[in-house]
Amino acid sequence: MSYTTTNFLYLLTIVTFVLALRFLSNPAHARRGNQIGAVGMLLAIGVTWAKIGTTTWWALVVAMLLGGSFGAVAARKVRMTAMPQMVALFNGVGGGAAALIALAEVHRILPEPGRPSYDVSTAIALSGLIGAVSFAGSMIAFGKLQELIRGRPITYPGQQAVNLALLAGCVGVAVALAAGVQDEWLLWATVGGGALFGVLFVLPIGGADMPVVISLLNAFTGLAVAIGGFELQNDVLIVAGMLVGASGTLLTLLMARAMNRSVANVIFGAFGAVAAAEPGTAGDGAGRTVRMASPEDVAVMLAYAHKVVFVPGYGLAVAQAQHDVRQLADLLEQRGVEVSYAIHPVAGRMPGHMNVLLAEANVPYPQLKEMDEANPEFARTDVAVVVGANDVVNPDARNNRGSPIYGMPILNVDDAQTVVVLKRSMNPGFAGIENPLFYNPKTVMLFGDAKESLTKLIADVKAL
Repeated sequence: MSYTTTNFLYLLTIVTFVLALRFLSNPAHARRGNQIGAVGMLLAIGVTWAKIGTTTWWALVVAMLLGGSFGAVAARKVRMTAMPQMVALFNGVGGGAAALIALAEVHRILPEPGRPSYDVSTAIALSGLIGAVSFAGSMIAFGKLQELIRGRPITYPGQQAVNLALLAGCVGVAVALAAGVQDEWLLWATVGGGALFGVLFVLPIGGADMPVVISLLNAFTGLAVAIGGFELQNDVLIVAGMLVGASGTLLTLLMARAMNRSVANVIFGAFGAVAAAEPGTAGDGAGRTVRMASPEDVAVMLAYAHKVVFVPGYGLAVAQAQHDVRQLADLLEQRGVEVSYAIHPVAGRMPGHMNVLLAEANVPYPQLKEMDEANPEFARTDVAVVVGANDVVNPDARNNRGSPIYGMPILNVDDAQTVVVLKRSMNPGFAGIENPLFYNPKTVMLFGDAKESLTKLIADVKAL
């Protein structure tokens, strides 16, 4: 294949990646964006195969069969509750691949006479370091989300000093390698130190901050892949990596802003170290009480309301109740009730988690309202139904200056006439913070598994 043809096909690949991101920006077109991106990646692999010749065709076939089979099975079998873990795992694989490319490149070029150019050696050192950080950090994020590691921040005295010293040591070794010290063990030390830093970097971050962490690590992976493109002199890797890095960085900033916190606070604040409260059913130690309701009572509220807003959270994903919410919403719409869904940017365990969850249940896209659009509607809402959400509806974010989440924009469900909260117990959310909404006189609690509660509500609404 000629140089001109190769570059033209690579340009087509780059265009498909840009279009894929464009379509992914809207839930209604996200599936098409995924398809366009997949076609672009297939084209990139085919062009690269033709470019390098057939000397290693069998290795490419084996790699494609292994990777494609794993990806296909994972995509079909993974539950929506495990989608964040899969995203973290796949992101880590990308960072690990960038680190392995750096190791392969330094092994290939060092035996040659002379020294590699400064730009190549710098790219090798950076992609090895950043890729290792992304890989190890993503594996810890996976472990926290999968509950293999406790979700609360894991801290120890002097951790920031240790992390800083470790990072400085890794950078120092990488600089030595980039400066021309031709010892392969230096890159191994850089990759190993980067992996250790990735572990220590994510351990002190609480599970409630995992959406931001996943976005940040995704940006790291994109950057490592882009730098790897300089090593291999591959334009597609450079552009694709920068697209991922830029979008991941922007998403990280937007997610942090949605919580009214800086990225530095997310990384170094050890948010979520508050001890969880003991479960309860009817009140707390201060004498406050909650109003409990039966499914029959809630069914009557919903059936005779004019407007109902569902507020989904991670508890909805855990219960796998998205289809039940959709079925209940359909019943209410048949009775003339206006139904919508209020989506908080950081609800769930990854960016867009609730959008993906509800899309799986074929919820009409126009009914999905982002926070800025949903909040003005609560004042004219008869019933706000909170399904498994906690921190994103906590009024302390507005009213309690002493709260760790003070200043975080929330969904103002307490502006509705009535709030129905579906929860298993009075336990606080993933951030470990008590929610005064549960004691609001407007609020009624429907305790139990979300799927079972929704099934009862569906039956009771049908019976009315």
